[in-house]
Amino acid sequence: MPEGDTVWQSAKRLHTALAGRVLALSDFRVPKFALVDLAGRTVLDVTARGKHLLTRVEGGITIHSHLGMEGSWRIFADEQRWTGGPVHQIRAVLTTTPDPAASAPEARPARTAVGYRLPVLEVLRTTEEDTVVGHLGPDLLGPDWDPDRALANLLADPDRALGEALLDQRNLAGVGNVYKSEICFLLRVTPWLPVGALPAEHAAQLPLLTKKLLEANRDRPVRKTTGLRGQDLFVYGRARRPCTRCGTRIRVAQQGDGSRERPTYWCPNCQAGPAPAGTTRLGDQARPSS
Repeated sequence: MPEGDTVWQSAKRLHTALAGRVLALSDFRVPKFALVDLAGRTVLDVTARGKHLLTRVEGGITIHSHLGMEGSWRIFADEQRWTGGPVHQIRAVLTTTPDPAASAPEARPARTAVGYRLPVLEVLRTTEEDTVVGHLGPDLLGPDWDPDRALANLLADPDRALGEALLDQRNLAGVGNVYKSEICFLLRVTPWLPVGALPAEHAAQLPLLTKKLLEANRDRPVRKTTGLRGQDLFVYGRARRPCTRCGTRIRVAQQGDGSRERPTYWCPNCQAGPAPAGTTRLGDQARPSS
């Protein structure tokens, strides 16, 4: 699932492939920006902001994208077959010109970045970036990270369920459904516990623990929170399987107002706090939203 660490990795790959290179082609396959042509402009940098990607281009232009639940950016070499999905799922294509010293051993060949299934794709002025990411809280993997501010944001609504507060990108940016469940397990509380009821020592640990998890995974191909061989996650995606602490079967239920699919996993024995009555076990393959 694209969460803060996944988006950070995407930004790094895009930056490596595109930054400092002149675009030979830009193709935006959304009606509003279909006529935008950035060919001839140099890509300056690609930056992650929470779950958002900002690709900045010469001339004060930013390409803003969001991976949502199933989106991705893929990088391809010249003439390499695109393999990220069917053609109708492509939302953007950015192709660089070949390195002028194409025959030199250190030269970089042309690269093509293809954006698949992007629920958000828009082109705006770089000076207007705050209109799309200005609402975000401190970025767990960004230079603006501020643990005190993040904790204050979370505690500002003490009656709100911890799981929902963690997913609210206005509080802190980068947590998705996987980390929400794993963080609550590590804190030994259910995702339905009101933030204000979180024990003081757990509240103090929360920002540091969350940042530690995302930082540990930002360079890993497979997300891992356990440190255990053969098991990457403690509870997420493990409904009906035994808890690694106590052996009780992990449970799963939806969390939130029902407008989005938010399967939430927890151990009913290890994690203190309220939980849904008569929980429906959705199975290991329930698909979350980002």
